[in-house]
Amino acid sequence: MILLTGLLVLLITVLLMFTGDTVVHSYIWYMLCFFVFVTGFAHYVAFLGLKNDSGNLHAYYFAAMGVRMVFSIIAVFVYRYFHAEGLVQFVSNFFALYFIYTGFEIYALLSNLRQNSKKHA
Repeated sequence: MILLTGLLVLLITVLLMFTGDTVVHSYIWYMLCFFVFVTGFAHYVAFLGLKNDSGNLHAYYFAAMGVRMVFSIIAVFVYRYFHAEGLVQFVSNFFALYFIYTGFEIYALLSNLRQNSKKHA
């Protein structure tokens, strides 16, 4: 996750240097911190599920995904309630990060499941 976040920081910095605020929203750093926290939490919950109750890992994983989705929807609605300008830019940046971190979480989960399936085989 550190590598992914570092690459995103580099990409965002380059985009800000070349395009300014036309592509990247001014709250991008808050969004990035939000997703680092939420993805770390979701990964931790999935790890606990794998460690303590591997038979019900799917329940832990889906609960973590549900919590992330609810927090994300709340964040978008809070932004919309307090700010009317730049909504499309905010939502596009927000959900780009959402899908990037969701892809990372799926990749991390699959790599853990592959390791565990090899141990049991």
